[in-house]
Amino acid sequence: MNNQRISHVAPYWRLSSFYFFYFASLGALIPYWSLYLKSLDYSAQSIGILMAIIPATKIVAPYLWGWLADHTRHPIAIIRMANLLAVVAFAGVFVDTGFIWLSLVLLAFSFFWNSSLPLFEAMTLNHLGDDEHRYSVVRLWGSLGFIMMVVLLGEYFDITSIDRAPIVIVILLAGILLVSLIVPERLSTHHEGQVPIIHVIREPVVLAFLLVCFLMLMSHGPYYTFYSIYLESHGYSRGMIGLLWAIGVMAEVIVFLMMHRLLLTIDMRKLLLITFLLTALRWVLIGFFVDNLSVLFFAQLFHAFSFGVFHAVSISLVHRFFTGRHQGRGQALYASLSFGAGGAAGSLLSGLLWDRVDHAWLFSLAAAVAVIAFLIVWRFIHFTTHQNTSSAG
Repeated sequence: MNNQRISHVAPYWRLSSFYFFYFASLGALIPYWSLYLKSLDYSAQSIGILMAIIPATKIVAPYLWGWLADHTRHPIAIIRMANLLAVVAFAGVFVDTGFIWLSLVLLAFSFFWNSSLPLFEAMTLNHLGDDEHRYSVVRLWGSLGFIMMVVLLGEYFDITSIDRAPIVIVILLAGILLVSLIVPERLSTHHEGQVPIIHVIREPVVLAFLLVCFLMLMSHGPYYTFYSIYLESHGYSRGMIGLLWAIGVMAEVIVFLMMHRLLLTIDMRKLLLITFLLTALRWVLIGFFVDNLSVLFFAQLFHAFSFGVFHAVSISLVHRFFTGRHQGRGQALYASLSFGAGGAAGSLLSGLLWDRVDHAWLFSLAAAVAVIAFLIVWRFIHFTTHQNTSSAG
């Protein structure tokens, strides 16, 4: 079985447990934090700004912490310290709920929380060694954690109150910290003959790849920021909202189970092209068919591509582009430009436009961004699964 094979080269359950708790916290934060802010009577623009702070710190934080980890050669110590500080910072939400205070709390929390995952991604790939294509089998436990949280919390908040969201989140953040304490360190053994990292970034295929990563997460702006609010405004219960989020991640889990085979058999360029087209279709379906539950369920299945395939291919490419001592900063750069800059830009624009334009057309704008990314892949990105795509390697 896959689990047994990975266990020979990596501490499978300890790595998987970290992903489980990290994405369980994401499953509490992304779908329900906007609803929590709405319960505090914040406007759509204020919600957009507060939600944008979380990905915005990814623009800088992962790269700074990645640089520190690459130079100290002790990434697990950096991961543990970042998670400890994230718990302490997020606890500030219990002090006050004013806009300025919440902004500062989210800024501090996300600066530390966002830094640990890219470092852990690099270390996971080091643990997997030559079995890097099996990354998705480890990562799927993060998806399972996300599913469990969105489903259980949807029902829980329907029974109790969305006011409980901060308590749930801080407990899950503490879980990440505790699991990080039992994960062993694993460093890359490839250092010889490396060129400066700026030379890698300047490669046309790397620049094009980083640009489409930015655009992909930018297109997710209306979804990650307002999907739950959008559904609630059309009469869906929080339990159903949680189920719809979960359907998307269930599809993602299925893809992760298959991904190690797909990466060995299908050209990654083709996977990216299919992914961006289906992502565009997903946003159009959500925008124009929000009152049709069957269509919404169908659209959520495309999360398998808009996140699952996209992320697995991206992690594999980053690992090949950025080798040796560049790995921590390579994963950080990917996180910074996609989930950081792209996510922040999408959240900010969505917040500014949500009360000004028809919501269906806002999702159509997100679809147009995905189509632009498709055209960039078509024109500028050319590689195959079996190539060593790293010109720096």
